[in-house]
Amino acid sequence: MSITRPALHRQVESALKRSPVVALLGPRQCGKTTLAREIARTRAATFFDLERPADRARLLEGELTLGSLTGLIVIDEIQRQPDLFNLLRVLADRRPRRARFLILGSASPDLVKGVSETLAGRVAFVDMGGFSLDEVGAPHLERLWVRGGFPRSYLARNSPESVSWREDFVRTFLERDLPQLGIQVPAEHLRRFWSMTAHYHAQIWNGSEIAGSLGVGHTTVARYLDILCGAFVLRRIQPWHANLGKRLVKSPKVYVRDSGLLHYFLGIRDRHDLLGHPKLGASWEGLVLEELLRVVSERDIHFYATYSGAECDFVVRSGVDLIGFESKRSEAPTLTRSMRVVQDDLRLKHLFVVYPGPATFPLHEKVTAIPMKALSAGLGGLLRGGPARL
Repeated sequence: MSITRPALHRQVESALKRSPVVALLGPRQCGKTTLAREIARTRAATFFDLERPADRARLLEGELTLGSLTGLIVIDEIQRQPDLFNLLRVLADRRPRRARFLILGSASPDLVKGVSETLAGRVAFVDMGGFSLDEVGAPHLERLWVRGGFPRSYLARNSPESVSWREDFVRTFLERDLPQLGIQVPAEHLRRFWSMTAHYHAQIWNGSEIAGSLGVGHTTVARYLDILCGAFVLRRIQPWHANLGKRLVKSPKVYVRDSGLLHYFLGIRDRHDLLGHPKLGASWEGLVLEELLRVVSERDIHFYATYSGAECDFVVRSGVDLIGFESKRSEAPTLTRSMRVVQDDLRLKHLFVVYPGPATFPLHEKVTAIPMKALSAGLGGLLRGGPARL
């Protein structure tokens, strides 16, 4: 079974046209190398993989090796050799421009910082995760939800094989990948934190409560959260702030990015386990979030919550308008009082309720229930023109 990723392919190609350096960022094993090799096959290209000792040795004298090359130069796992950032700045500024660079980084908070500071104005970023619903197709929604989007987990021959792959991924990530990034935290400490965070998935973050449960300080918990968010396995969504005369929640929500990894830590092995689990709704909310973020920047999406109980899972800024998104696992979602309050508070242009059913139908003049497949296929239209664009 082969799954193509044309939207990501186009994103990278577009970025290469406008910038001398493109950084393709995402967790390990999400398919960055496969995508880069597909792009490299379409033109004259040179490929370096810094997990290979021979390639690392070739780039110890980076200026000699890279300075004479033309065309596309792909450098995989560049965070293993951060001194290359300064060299890339020099090579990107050459005139006439002889080469363009596609650099791949997996799970490195230092990579983004280093690139931003050293290659400011010269680099375009493309974020990459696991498979999306648009890539696997709407009929495979449930499989994507249960197994997550990592290619080897999603494409595994059966559920036990998928679970085993995720177990191996977590172990390798904690015991090998993070230490290679210079992160010196005992693997078991981060595993416990990651597992506990999975149980807080889609909830308001309470670092003090988690710190107390783990028996560590709140600053340690904050550091662990920074590490795993920077490593692209957790995600923070910030609250919407506005001067509304209401007491607004100011702490972020935290999510496990990949639903398959969330289910691994929750002990969910298959569809039957998921449908009977108390985190069913929270898991669905995380899946909706990741689909939204395929086309909406993380800086443009927030959640809304007041201490009086009004909530909106996601608020997206679209120009001067605000669009709301609620996730409901119910097969027949209904209009709630909270939805009405949020509409009045934020003056939303429209509120969409994303549910797993097949049809689109109105719940109110400015509230529409939409299936997940509509979110995946038509989000751009939703943001521009509301339900009429479906």
